[in-house]
Amino acid sequence: MNNDSTIKGTASSETHKPRRAKSRAAEFFRKFSKQRLSLAAGIFIILLAIVAIFGSSLTPYDPNEPDYDALMSPPSAAHWAGTDEYGRDIMSRLIDGTQLTLAVSLSAVLIAAIFGTVLGLLSGYYGGWLDRLIMRSSDVLFSFPDLLLAIGIVAILGPGLSNVVIAVAVFGTPSFARIIRSVTLSSKETLFVEAARSMGAKDGRIIWKHIFPETIPSVIVNVTMKIGGAILAASSLSFLGMGAKPTEPDWGAMLSMGRDYLSIAPHIVYIPGAAIFLTVLAFNLVGDGLRDALDPKTKN
Repeated sequence: MNNDSTIKGTASSETHKPRRAKSRAAEFFRKFSKQRLSLAAGIFIILLAIVAIFGSSLTPYDPNEPDYDALMSPPSAAHWAGTDEYGRDIMSRLIDGTQLTLAVSLSAVLIAAIFGTVLGLLSGYYGGWLDRLIMRSSDVLFSFPDLLLAIGIVAILGPGLSNVVIAVAVFGTPSFARIIRSVTLSSKETLFVEAARSMGAKDGRIIWKHIFPETIPSVIVNVTMKIGGAILAASSLSFLGMGAKPTEPDWGAMLSMGRDYLSIAPHIVYIPGAAIFLTVLAFNLVGDGLRDALDPKTKN
């Protein structure tokens, strides 16, 4: 009888787990779908991702092919976003540059998230001298403006998109470390962590199995919020000539090339600038929506 009840209890607990996961997912989508601006921004980001994946097949013209008969022509039926100073189709370059812009920013933020999460977990769990070392190092990086720190790093490493990724990842890591540390400090005092520790579980297992899952919502929200800042930083570095090459269809490089013609062909600057503005705004709105949807305290 006891064995049968144990088996039934185990089976019922296993069936409840998928139900809980489904209910949590349904609750998340219910909360997120109520935020219309965040939902619209999410759709915009999905469209951007599709453009980034299939960009080469979506461009109406060759992004690097000049048309000397249509230099700096305004938007028209032939060229929806006009052409630049070399007669290249701006819409084609925007579409082709979507993959480059998103790849640089996403790579930098993911690197920052990985290192920042590891440092935050170690700092919050072990405390002591390790906590002081990591937090004081973060304070040193926080004392510099993000863009100024990125310029200094790229100036030392040299221009190029790979160095831009490193620079953006460096100034993004401390924020992840500080956020994950605060979550770790609260999670390590919970009853299930104390129970695991009393049963002899090793520190690595406690951190990975019990504390790290509690940090995932914070990581997701911070990644989404940081992508917008990474796009701005990478575009700014390219605008200053420290990132993408002028011939590459990077949005910041397009701004830099078109600033000399702002008075006679403003569309060369306004359209890439609008793309940067809308993309950064979309990621920030989605980040706000994810933060509210993943927060268990909200009941809307």
